[in-house]
Amino acid sequence: MYKQKLKRKNRQLSARKSAKNTQLNSKFQEFKLGIKKLSPSWQACLPLACLIVLGWGYVAVAQTPDAGPTTAELKVALDTLWVAIAAFLVFFMNAGFGMLETGFCRQKNAVNVLSKNLIVFALASIAFWAIGFGIMFGDGNNFLGTSGFFLSGADNSPVTGDAYQGVFSALSWAGVPLAAKFLFQLAFAGTAATIVSGAVAERIKFVDFLIFSLLLVGIAYPITGHWIWGGGWLSEFGFWDFAGSTVVHSVGGWAALMGSAFLGPRIGKYQDQQVVALPGHNMSIATLGCLILWLGWFGFNPGSTMAADANAIAHIAVTTNMAAAAGAVAATGTAWIYLGKPDLSMIINGVLAGLVAITAPCAFVSIPASLIIGFIAGVIVVFSVTLFDKIRIDDPVGATSVHLVCGIWGTLAVGIWSVGPGVYSWYGEGAGPTAGLLAGGGLGQLFIQLVGVLTVGGITVVLSSIFWLLLKATLGIRVSREEELEGLDISEHGMEAYHGFVTETSPGGFPEGYDSSGISQDKY
Repeated sequence: MYKQKLKRKNRQLSARKSAKNTQLNSKFQEFKLGIKKLSPSWQACLPLACLIVLGWGYVAVAQTPDAGPTTAELKVALDTLWVAIAAFLVFFMNAGFGMLETGFCRQKNAVNVLSKNLIVFALASIAFWAIGFGIMFGDGNNFLGTSGFFLSGADNSPVTGDAYQGVFSALSWAGVPLAAKFLFQLAFAGTAATIVSGAVAERIKFVDFLIFSLLLVGIAYPITGHWIWGGGWLSEFGFWDFAGSTVVHSVGGWAALMGSAFLGPRIGKYQDQQVVALPGHNMSIATLGCLILWLGWFGFNPGSTMAADANAIAHIAVTTNMAAAAGAVAATGTAWIYLGKPDLSMIINGVLAGLVAITAPCAFVSIPASLIIGFIAGVIVVFSVTLFDKIRIDDPVGATSVHLVCGIWGTLAVGIWSVGPGVYSWYGEGAGPTAGLLAGGGLGQLFIQLVGVLTVGGITVVLSSIFWLLLKATLGIRVSREEELEGLDISEHGMEAYHGFVTETSPGGFPEGYDSSGISQDKY
């Protein structure tokens, strides 16, 4: 019985195997028939394809997986990414300056202002690469760098500290490639030149502004920058300016002040001992420009860490923002009380005043101190704008008040509110300014900051005056009366920003037939 069952089971298995073999033979015959239908060239490719597949499989099995980047390499990559993003934000501030200055000026000069803001960064890029970066950060002496021009010379960045070997020792603390260091500092240099643009707007010859920008970025700005950030004598003296209240803003402000003084006021600005308002033509884009600058400052200040230090970036971003907010509130209230109305232009300048003032001390002061610094800057800027008008320094956008006056205030604030070394981790052991006056440190740091303000201001005034006087004696720095009344858009560029709109031709900036309030005289 058992044998019968076994035979029956074997017959069933044999039948199944026979059916499977028949199916396989059928499929194989179909496969052969399919190959025969191919052209001879395709048939010849089949063995080669098999060899490639087998070779790939062998390589995939035999290959040893990569160990991956080290922690040090990842840190360099992360730091470089942060520095690049910060540089991009500072570069975007050029759009903010362009919108702000254009909105604060009259429509007949809009193309001229935009052209200056666009070309100035291009010129700054070339001048700073060729000579400025070397003077500012190249090894040399206590007064200027004498190496590293055209980004040439030895450099083993991102190696830092004692292991660094190169001609840019002043930046050996930053663990990023040299190109990243240059890109970030270039964005700052372009900002210094842009500050001048607004103060001399609506009456300067285009070519003179271009030449002055080259001289400022290539010579004046790097010399004082070397004193502070390039390991020069002010740095050794103990002067501290974290992100540039003096290095960038005051230098640009001093140059702007001298430009405004040598140019003289716009036609119709001061009449019969009275200050005549020449309103900007578009406060909408001026406000947009202010907001862009506010955003860009989050690259300007936190980016100056040159490293992705979470605690430092967060603290600096908060102090920066709080100072801007306090500046806006203070300027609004001051203008409301002092001028009778909450003037939008003063609100805008209040924001910028707070930002400029906190630029030097942002990493060295507490958050409550940043509020006080920004608030005082917002009050100062309102009175500063009216003061410059009283002494007949015509600054269409208030650049001198914002960048010079508040830059000086922010630099001195380091000596008043600095918490001293050892409080914040990003200082490094023994680094940073000493405690300020209100932090129990006495007058020492405040005196050092004052010396820095005066010396940087003195040399910038001297160099700027030389540049402006040379240009005035050779090319002449001011357009003719007819060109100024017509507008620089037509005389300098041959085009209008708003084609088809009413052209401003009166000394006050209003169309002929309208008074200073914009009301047609035909009513009377």
